[in-house]
Amino acid sequence: MPPEKTIQELLNFSLINIDKPTGPTSFQVSQFVKNSLKLSKTSHMGTLDPQVTGVLPITLGRACKLSNYFMHKDKTYIGIMRLHEIVPEEKLKKEISNFIGKIAQLPPVRSRVKRQLREREIKSFEILEIAEKDILFKTEVQAGTYIRKLIHDLGEKIGGAHMLELRRTQAGIFSENDSINLYDFEKIIQNEDELRKILIPAEEAIKKVLPTAQLSQGANLKQILTGKPLFKTDLSKIPEEETFALFDKEKFIGVYHKVEEKDIIAKAEFVYN
Repeated sequence: MPPEKTIQELLNFSLINIDKPTGPTSFQVSQFVKNSLKLSKTSHMGTLDPQVTGVLPITLGRACKLSNYFMHKDKTYIGIMRLHEIVPEEKLKKEISNFIGKIAQLPPVRSRVKRQLREREIKSFEILEIAEKDILFKTEVQAGTYIRKLIHDLGEKIGGAHMLELRRTQAGIFSENDSINLYDFEKIIQNEDELRKILIPAEEAIKKVLPTAQLSQGANLKQILTGKPLFKTDLSKIPEEETFALFDKEKFIGVYHKVEEKDIIAKAEFVYN
């Protein structure tokens, strides 16, 4: 973390990895962080149902504009599903294996998205422990996968099943090992040194989800900070990827997407000015 940044500068362009408790909605947790830090804006990345716990990254201030670059990453969950009847372990494992890979999933009735079949990928789905009808499981899935619906659909193959408990342990680059619960959060924000420790500078986080490029020495930084498109001469090396984060040494400039418009090679999606 750059030591020259004031705490207010950090608060205006950082992220916090919150360990959401059971009870509040994701929006309520985001609002609690916003009000506690006296910020004008926060946003959460990846909605968790009120009864679901775990990793809920919150963007602060202008970092909210970068949410999309962090949100659409794989998620990992640990949960307990209850079978409606006892199923032999081998049969259960066989049915679970049929859900690994790309599946078609219809969002739940109460979801806010349009109810139409969507393709989602289940990266892994394993049994950790069995206690009669209660199954402790772990699954890694593509962003946008509904775990409750996954369990329901599995249940239709084995005589019924529903989810008892669910916890998100990983969301992209954010892990439960680095998260902070709201109780500790309330105490930490009273101490600036401790608060700095839990703030993740957005310019450091973006390096973990996007390739980076460096501004060339001859580039006009002042013009680029006003949103000027990038030309070949503006970059020391053109990245292969379509979307990338641009830096001037350690200074974060913005996020750019490649285009094919005469001499222009990329346009800004976000500029940190």
